[in-house]
Amino acid sequence: MLTKKTKYAVKALIALARNEDNKPMLIAEIAKNEGLPKRFLEAILLDLKRGQILGSRMGAGGGYFLMKPASEIMVSSIIRILDGPIALLPCVSLNFYQRCEECKDEVTCSIREMMQKVREATVGIMDNTSVADLVRREKEMLKGL
Repeated sequence: MLTKKTKYAVKALIALARNEDNKPMLIAEIAKNEGLPKRFLEAILLDLKRGQILGSRMGAGGGYFLMKPASEIMVSSIIRILDGPIALLPCVSLNFYQRCEECKDEVTCSIREMMQKVREATVGIMDNTSVADLVRREKEMLKGL
């Protein structure tokens, strides 16, 4: 399940990506425009800054901005920065692998095999979906209304 933390992060990144001149935006502005809790958003944006997705500028005209083009910010990297592994079991995680304590043999574990397929499908979609893709899709859906 996508955590609120990650969902809010994606919404904030979409808001920043919509800002085509990449002008810094204040946390309060992002929170108000997207209907997000400001206090929670502050911590999320700091995590994204530490993850080198966002930059910030202090003072007049300051705020947060994208460090790279929205087309290069993949959903999978956002999730990994904020929540860690995408895989549902630690034994199938690519970046956070851990052997399951109760597992007798990973090679013959049918649960592991199934969860690898789930991970591959999920990561395949998230690795190929950027914030720019989400902005584009949002615009397409608005046109359809």
